[in-house]
Amino acid sequence: MSLRTLVRSALASTDDVAAGEERHAAATVTGCTALEDLCTRRRFAASGVLRSVVLHPSQDVPTVEAELYDGTDTLDLVWLGRREIAGIVPGRRLRVDGMVTDRGGRRTMYNPRYELRARAGE
Repeated sequence: MSLRTLVRSALASTDDVAAGEERHAAATVTGCTALEDLCTRRRFAASGVLRSVVLHPSQDVPTVEAELYDGTDTLDLVWLGRREIAGIVPGRRLRVDGMVTDRGGRRTMYNPRYELRARAGE
């Protein structure tokens, strides 16, 4: 390990370290694309950790919305017609597959297929 690498890792913020760890974890999932490389109007598989989950239990169209983070960027996930989804909680690792769209300038995947993955340390 070089001196530059040692100094950089010693001075890295907690967020930088967490982002690096998440990039590494997401990169180990076979067949997934880094979130920073996603483009709209195409199907992708991606992996990361859920940073936030918001439930909108409307009577018209209930939704579960989450933000997936892989250390490079974020992706909004929206499940329509759901009031809750077991296992979809902040801090959970997830692999998703679906069509990426643009919603208000943010890349979004509606009703993605998902696979719950082990949390860090499990």
